[in-house]
Amino acid sequence: MSAVATIMTKNPKSVGPTTSVVSAAKTMKSARVGSLFVKKGKQLVGIVTDTDIVRRAVSSGKPLGRLTVEKIMTAPIRTIDAGKTVDDAQDMMGDYSIRHLGVTKDGEIVGVVSVRDLLLFYKRYAQSKLPPNMGYEEPKIGQD
Repeated sequence: MSAVATIMTKNPKSVGPTTSVVSAAKTMKSARVGSLFVKKGKQLVGIVTDTDIVRRAVSSGKPLGRLTVEKIMTAPIRTIDAGKTVDDAQDMMGDYSIRHLGVTKDGEIVGVVSVRDLLLFYKRYAQSKLPPNMGYEEPKIGQD
């Protein structure tokens, strides 16, 4: 089984703890990511995800322009060693009901792996096991 390091996103994006939720959401959108690490000085102190924004910020009814990521972030960051398997990452995400894991090497976070990364990995893995001409075909909608 492949190591987490082969599917992780390297050099994950981060924001400061006083970054507004609106600004963090815009950063996620432009970077096309679902999470940002929260960095205070040189230390990563948490992670803010698209789910955190919806469940802890938008649904609270508080003014999003003044609400900061440190108020809604998840801490501590759940991590997995880069050498662990993709199956190990899937198990951790399931056990903790989370969709993002920090990936560590020698105790330092070097990447992030998401549920989307797992889905793409397992899709490619399954397709590689199919006999020729047995791959996924687009449905023919409106044709009989």
